[in-house]
Amino acid sequence: MPRTRREFVRDLGLGAASLPFVMNLPSLGFANSTKRKQRLVVMFSPDGVVPDAFWPTEDGAKFALKASMTPLEPFQSKTLFLHGVSNRVRGDGDGHMRGIGCLLTGIELFPGNIQGGSDTPAGWAKGLSIDQELRNQLHKEAATKTRFGSLEFGVMVPDRADTWTRMVYTAGNKPVTPIDDPYQMFAKLYGRTKDREALKSVLDDVTADLKKVGDAVGTEDRRLLEEHATFVREMEKELREAKEAAAGHKVPELEPGVKKENDRIPQISKMQIDLMVNSFAADFSRIATLQYTNSVGQAKMKWLGITEGQHDLSHEPDSNTAAQEKLTKINKWYCEQLAYLAKRLAETPEPGGGGSLLDNTLIVWTNELGKGNSHTHDNIPFVLVGGALDFKMGRSLKFKREPHNRLLLALAHGFGHRLDKFGNPSFCGSGPLSLS
Repeated sequence: MPRTRREFVRDLGLGAASLPFVMNLPSLGFANSTKRKQRLVVMFSPDGVVPDAFWPTEDGAKFALKASMTPLEPFQSKTLFLHGVSNRVRGDGDGHMRGIGCLLTGIELFPGNIQGGSDTPAGWAKGLSIDQELRNQLHKEAATKTRFGSLEFGVMVPDRADTWTRMVYTAGNKPVTPIDDPYQMFAKLYGRTKDREALKSVLDDVTADLKKVGDAVGTEDRRLLEEHATFVREMEKELREAKEAAAGHKVPELEPGVKKENDRIPQISKMQIDLMVNSFAADFSRIATLQYTNSVGQAKMKWLGITEGQHDLSHEPDSNTAAQEKLTKINKWYCEQLAYLAKRLAETPEPGGGGSLLDNTLIVWTNELGKGNSHTHDNIPFVLVGGALDFKMGRSLKFKREPHNRLLLALAHGFGHRLDKFGNPSFCGSGPLSLS
């Protein structure tokens, strides 16, 4: 066994695309296998929820899942509902803009020229988002530093950059554009290819590198290598089939700037989740976001038999039972994506550690509004799934309009990052929410 990483890479001639995964194998002695890994995923879906179909009626550990949330039944013991957490940040911008712009930053928007309805125009958020705060904290130590630090996944996020379409910020006035094309995300993870046709050569190089390493590692790590190689090949097949299918489809009319095809949202979602889970297994990153469309999202979920835009439906009154039923089906579909992510994490062993990836990952599913037709920022949907931060899961908690800054602080504290304030300090006075 070579004594250093440099010698190992030099002797086997490994390429850059396979290095992060290979160096994470415990038996090589290069990976940090003593400190438990902790990961955070923030999943966003837009336009509020139907409260009666979303929130459990009961408090505590004995609660029933409502119609939108039944896909989480296999993970109910690992789920935490936080009712009564509110976005108390005010200032410029309409409800949707402040909803997404202040969601992870906990701070006001800058004055600007983006006009939303009759509200005061606004610009970008004034501070960084909690995912980037944690990314920066993890990157301070070699033991927790990863190749990418954070990965921002999207599904049908508009090309246009404005306050309705961005939720991640590296600093005030510095939004991050999510990658909503699986081809681009794959190229980011495994190479710098610009042409989709060139992916095959990247995949060939990765597979060849994994074969080189096979004889130098133990049985368990060899199994991990085989699983990684299988994933790479399956992703190649999916990407090729997706491209072929796209070539035969007429792109439907969508709001300006929306990428890809509306009807491919389910396929894109699955591919992005699979890429995210594999990036965690390879320790490419420990922080990720998954953004479905955007604030004021207008996806038309035809695969559910729904032809209206989601945002249009969200503005219908509660008395429109047909619209409420469709919104319930829409949010159930988002919950199915959350459940699929949890399933993939749960069935993937933690490399070099005990349990599964889900045991060491916390997923936070959230929204820019509590309810679409009122544009309320009270009772923002916060549903947590997983085990990374040692919160006491399997509960439904009810708070009384607690500022969501306190939840952001709790996430930081769960990572051992003892912040006493985050975002607007006026909403941090009581410290982090107690979730243990």
